[in-house]
Formats: sequence, C-alpha cells, structure tokens
Amino acid sequence: MEQDQSQVLKKTRKRKLIEEGHGMLNLSLDDLNEDLLERILSWLPTSSFCRLRSVCKRWSSVAASATFQHACSQVPSRDPWFFMVNPHLNQSIVFDTAEKNWKNLNYPLLLQQNPNCNAIPVAAAGGLICFRTNSGDFIVCNPVTGTCQELPPVGPASLSQNLHAVAMVSSSNYSYKLILVSGELPCVCVKIYDSSKNQWEEGPICRKTKSILESDSTGDDTMYFLSKAGDVVATNMQRSPSKQYSSVVAVKDGEEIIYFLSPAGMVVACNLTKKCFSEYPRLLPMFFEYSIDVIECRGEMMVVVLSEFLESASLRVWRFSEVDQAWYQIAAMPPSMSHDFYGKKADINCVGCKDQILICVNSSELSSYVLYDLGANEWVELPKCFVNGEAKEFMSAFSFEPRIEACI
Repeated sequence: MEQDQSQVLKKTRKRKLIEEGHGMLNLSLDDLNEDLLERILSWLPTSSFCRLRSVCKRWSSVAASATFQHACSQVPSRDPWFFMVNPHLNQSIVFDTAEKNWKNLNYPLLLQQNPNCNAIPVAAAGGLICFRTNSGDFIVCNPVTGTCQELPPVGPASLSQNLHAVAMVSSSNYSYKLILVSGELPCVCVKIYDSSKNQWEEGPICRKTKSILESDSTGDDTMYFLSKAGDVVATNMQRSPSKQYSSVVAVKDGEEIIYFLSPAGMVVACNLTKKCFSEYPRLLPMFFEYSIDVIECRGEMMVVVLSEFLESASLRVWRFSEVDQAWYQIAAMPPSMSHDFYGKKADINCVGCKDQILICVNSSELSSYVLYDLGANEWVELPKCFVNGEAKEFMSAFSFEPRIEACI
C-alpha cells in the first residue's frame, strides 16, 4: 500500500514539474538572441556547417556572418580531417576522424578554373592546404569553404634550385607562413612567405658544426646495390609527387625546426631560428630495403618505417631521443596486419595530427589506409572509399583542422 502511494506521489510530482517548466520546455532556438545562437552553432561538428544554409533563412545568414566565424575561432580545437590525394579526381575527398567516414568537398574554385595547372597538395597547417602547380606557383585554400588564393610568384631563381621541402605554419592571428627549403646540400636556402606581409623573405642556412647529429655525408649521394631478389636498388628515394617535398614543423625550446627527408632517406633538421641544419643518424643501414616517412605528432618529430625481415613485413613508429642521441621504437603494427605487406614492394606515405597517424600503403598489388591512435595504441584499417560505385585509391594524405573561419 505504501509502495502504491509512493508511485502515485512520484507521478504527481513529475506532472507538477512538467507544468512548472512548461515554458522552458517550449523554448526554441528562434527565441535566442543572435550572439547566443551563433555561439551554440559554432560548437557543431564542421560537417554540419554546410547544412546550416538549408535549415532556414536565419541560420543561412548566421553561416555567412563574420561574428559567427569569430565564434567558431573561439572553439579550441576540432578533430582532424585527412585530405586524400588522388591526381585523377576533380573533387576533394576527406576522412572525418570524428564521424569515422569519408566526405566529398567542393573542389577549390581556382583549381576548377585552371584544370591544366596540375596542382597537387604539398603542405597543410591549421585549416589550410597549399597546392603547387606544374609551373612552380603556390595556391593556398580552405578546403571546407573552397576559398583560395594564388600566392605571389616565388621568382625564377628559386624555381631553378632543387626544392627539398615545403611546409606550412599557422598562427593564432589568422596568418600563416609557407616555408621552402631548397639548394644543394650542404648549401641550403630557406624562403618564407608571410601572409601578414604578403611577401617572400629569403635567407641562407648553414650546416651545424660540432654536433653529434652531424653526418659526414651530404645525404645526396646515390648508391646502388643488389637486393635479395636480385634487383638493382638505388639508395636515392623515389617518392610519390604529392610527398616529394614532405616535411613537418615542430617547436622545440621555442625554436621552429622543419624536418624533411634527404634524397638518401636521412632525416634533416633545419632550425629556422638559428639558421642552421643538421642530419640525424641513419635509422637503418644504407643497404637495407625500407620505406620511410617523417611525421609530427604531439608536437614532436617521429618517423614511420616499413621494412621486411625474416620473411615478414614490419611497420613501426620511431622517435629520436636527444638525451641518448638514438632512435627508439614507440609503436609497432601487429604482425597479423603488417604481414600482408610482405613481398608487395609497398611504399608508405604518412601524416600525423595530435595522437593520430594515417598511413597510406601503396604498391601495384595493394592499396591500404591504416589509422593509428598513439594514446589508445589502436590500429584500424579504414574502409574503402567509393565514388560513383568505384573504389578509389589514394597516394597520400594531408591533415588539417576543418575550420570555416580559416582565412587565406
């Protein structure tokens, strides 16, 4: 009997609470002032932004307002998207790490208007991606909004130099820098475009002296040897066009350092603050067959290596210890996954962002994309991406934060 009375009391109390809060329950987004509405909508996933215009006229005006973009800029961070590279696609395909699916974006308008420029992405930072045309010019775009701008010409002198690396650095004040490293080792030159000044600046970089990282070789010498299969192999790497100038930027002790791979596969550290560069010790012997790529995760430089040993393939992540002056393994793909790469003569192109590393494994026999989470120590193979019913293959990827407020 007491239990029945308790249930009746709970129901009565519930009805009373509903009646008292009747006005609150009927509160809609239309009742919010403009500032509050914009702040709420700014926290939506980026994939929702493109649908704002189709909800109602008010939301459409919000999506295009400058105050809404400012509200979006106050969101500390967004889950990264990976911009996939396929030279035969006239559309942009990204992998959304928040929703774990593929998305199609509108191809940048400037690239649509110039289909013969053969622009390929070469660098990314913040919410922007930089493309390089076959004439050597650069185009920076926001892949979410599709807005883009062609940068001032680099100059004929720079075009004639051997380009080693292209990197981007974004700033909190809506500006960015594009960094070019060129020349013939050990004579290296750095050219930097500053969007806040809309101009290029150039300066030489010297080899660091009396450094334990310094190598006796320049890293440009090509050596040939016979593989175990009897093939002639060159130590000079042949990278895919999209990752030919692959590089990453990290800040160490307040100094900006750009890391890239020399043609011989050695990691080169170019200190932009001290105007000097040095080479890291070789990770594997020169006559060892492997594929290597340099990435940035958790604010530091790491490398990913795919190699074959004892009739199996191994894919591992390494970091360099400045204290011990040696490479240390920090992660390894489970053998059950990496063994599929054995004997395929596969090449890896990798990109890191925060705790995540996307690894594109390509050869004439396979095409695979694996996402590794450093924090959770999880390896996940991504599903195939289908466009018009056809599975697409990607050579590489670039990571960026999907932000509609990222300015060109």
